[in-house]
Amino acid sequence: MKLNADVGEGFGVWSMGNDHALMPHIDMANVACGGHASDPLTMSATVRLAKQYGVAVGAHPSYPDLLGFGRRALPMPHSEAALHMLAQVGALQAIASAEDVLVEYIKPHGALYNCMMDDLDLMADLMKSLAKSRFNVPLMILGTADHEEYSRMAEKLGVTLLFEAFADRRYTPQGRLQSRTIEGSVYHDPERILDQAKRIIQEGSIVTSDGSTIRIPADTLCVHGDNAESINTVKDFRSFF
Repeated sequence: MKLNADVGEGFGVWSMGNDHALMPHIDMANVACGGHASDPLTMSATVRLAKQYGVAVGAHPSYPDLLGFGRRALPMPHSEAALHMLAQVGALQAIASAEDVLVEYIKPHGALYNCMMDDLDLMADLMKSLAKSRFNVPLMILGTADHEEYSRMAEKLGVTLLFEAFADRRYTPQGRLQSRTIEGSVYHDPERILDQAKRIIQEGSIVTSDGSTIRIPADTLCVHGDNAESINTVKDFRSFF
């Protein structure tokens, strides 16, 4: 199990999260690449920080929505969303190459991530675009009870998947992330975050919003860098491995 985090989400003189505190404790850095946050200078600094700590760099593309931080589902054809994804990955790849760093995977951000999980046609178009590109990297998606269906689609289209779980988010009974618009969807209690992380790492399961327990696949566990409580607990996750 590897720990991943969304990083590099500043823009210009505006900063978000505490990447310097988080980076020493994670394995995979999901670097914003211009769609919802970041700019060339921020991307470059984030890639250098990840390289300093031996952390794998991944692209974190989104809908083109700087004003909404990528958390709004923009009405556009799936093929257009896929092009925005490829353009952002390419931007990060160019900057990372200047630091002699590879972009090793792609994790869509925010609304693009959630829409992909809710719309198999969008997921398929993102996979098709990735397969046609020369990036040759895995696509990270949410690990749910439907993971076998996603795996079959990815295998058919020639894409490798990484399944992700979240330590600090509440899940629905269907194994999806509960909307941030609902109070309590992001956990701030360190004990609750640690308990969910332990369940995911040791049992491959989570307790959902209705109290039921479901099993989910997880290759990697996400901790949010804009959640101070998560940063304070992430170093304790290692004791569960």
